[in-house]
Amino acid sequence: GEVAASSLREAYAVPSLFPEDLFGLVGEERRPPYRWFLVGPKRSGSCVHIDPLGTAAWNTSIRGRKRWVLFPPGTPKHIVKGKSVIRDGEDDEAINYFVDLLPRMRRRYAGRIRIIDFIQQEGETVFVPEGWWHAVLNLDDTMAVTQNFCSSVNLPVAWRKCRVERKKMARKWLYKLDETRPDLARVVRDVNAEDGFPMEEYLDYKKRRREEKREKKLKKKAKKRSREGREGGDGDEEQQQQLIR
Repeated sequence: GEVAASSLREAYAVPSLFPEDLFGLVGEERRPPYRWFLVGPKRSGSCVHIDPLGTAAWNTSIRGRKRWVLFPPGTPKHIVKGKSVIRDGEDDEAINYFVDLLPRMRRRYAGRIRIIDFIQQEGETVFVPEGWWHAVLNLDDTMAVTQNFCSSVNLPVAWRKCRVERKKMARKWLYKLDETRPDLARVVRDVNAEDGFPMEEYLDYKKRRREEKREKKLKKKAKKRSREGREGGDGDEEQQQQLIR
C-alpha cells in the first residue's frame, strides 16, 4: 500500500556516479515515469529495446544475477531483433532471445556486429548509455532498482526526442534550464538552430502562459456579459466588443 511505497521512496538513493537528473527540473507531475522496483523470477526478463526519450539508465541488482546483452547505437534494428534468424512458431520472449536467437545471430553475423554479453552479479550496478539496444535475462529470482535519466551528456538527444514527443514538458524544461542551467539552455538552443527547428513556441514560457490565462479570462468575461445582455436587453455592446478584442 501507500505506507510500503513511502518506505521504499525513503530508502531510495541514486548511485553517486549519476548525480545529474535534468528531467527532475520539470517536477514529478510533468516528467515521464522514470524509476522502478523490479521483481522477476528465474528465466524472466526484458526483450531487446532502446530506452525512451533519449535517456540513459542504471540498474542495481539487489538480489540475484542478470544476464545482459548490449548492441551499440547504429546496429540495424532487424539484426538486433533477430528477424533474420527467428523460425516459424518461435517466440521472442527474453528466454527465447538468449537461448535460441542470440547464438544464431552470433554465427550469422560473426565479425560484422559488436555484441556485449555479460553477467551482472548481485550488488552490482549496470550503466546503459543512451541509444544502446539491450535485453536482460534473470538467471535467478531477482530484485532490482532502475532509473532512466537525462544528463548533460545525453541532453542533445533527449531534447530532440522531447521537443516532438513531449511538447508541454519540453517547454517547461527549457524555461527551467534558463533559470537554473543557462549553459545547458544554450546547448538546447544550439541544437535547435543546427536542426532549423522553430524556437518561437519555446521562448518566453512564463510570459506566454500568462497571456494564455489572460485570454481565457477575457473570453469568459465576454461570454458572461453576452448572456447578461441577452437577458437584460441590448447591454453595453461597446464593452462587450472591447472584451472580445
